[in-house]
Amino acid sequence: MPIVPPSPPPEELPGLAAERLAGRIDRLEKRATALSKAIPVADRLQGGAQQALLSSLGAVVAYLPTQALGLREGFWGAITAIAVMQTEFGAARNTGRDQVIGSATGGAIAVAVVLGLGQSLPAYVLAVVLSVLACALINVASASRLAGITATIIILVPHSGSPQHMLLSRVGEVAWGALVGLGMVWAFSRVKAVQSEKKSGMAGGGGAGPRIAR
Repeated sequence: MPIVPPSPPPEELPGLAAERLAGRIDRLEKRATALSKAIPVADRLQGGAQQALLSSLGAVVAYLPTQALGLREGFWGAITAIAVMQTEFGAARNTGRDQVIGSATGGAIAVAVVLGLGQSLPAYVLAVVLSVLACALINVASASRLAGITATIIILVPHSGSPQHMLLSRVGEVAWGALVGLGMVWAFSRVKAVQSEKKSGMAGGGGAGPRIAR
């Protein structure tokens, strides 16, 4: 009779599933990297030119209104717009959400820590730790990076206004940049979809052709 290997204990099954999933993700990432390197240079340049133009335009659109409103750090709107526009529309929505949630979470925790403990190195470390933990707790771990960055800016970067004012400015700038990025990615994706439909129609002969009037 064939020897059947013993089944792993039930408590080990989630760990094995997680390891297999991580292995599959790693293989898919390597495959995607290999495929991207196989794209012809002319196609890469065309895609890069489109992305560069879209990113620079979105950054300017997100930056100019903040200057008109007197916000001294409106560059965060431009940074957020560029970060959001580096992805397709479906992924851009998640990126924009993460940017806003991370900024609001890190900013709120940093303000609370400053008001309670003042601005010091231990307070800064505590704010970063709490910001990352909060993002994990609300199941938006992808926003933890910006949460830590926002906490760093509010506590370590010298500024003339109050921490509360910096929080509102930061969240407003990031939200505006995310909105601009999402809007431009959506508009660009719609233009590409229309162009693709036109090409498909031309390749199919334009339908049944013109009708002859009787």
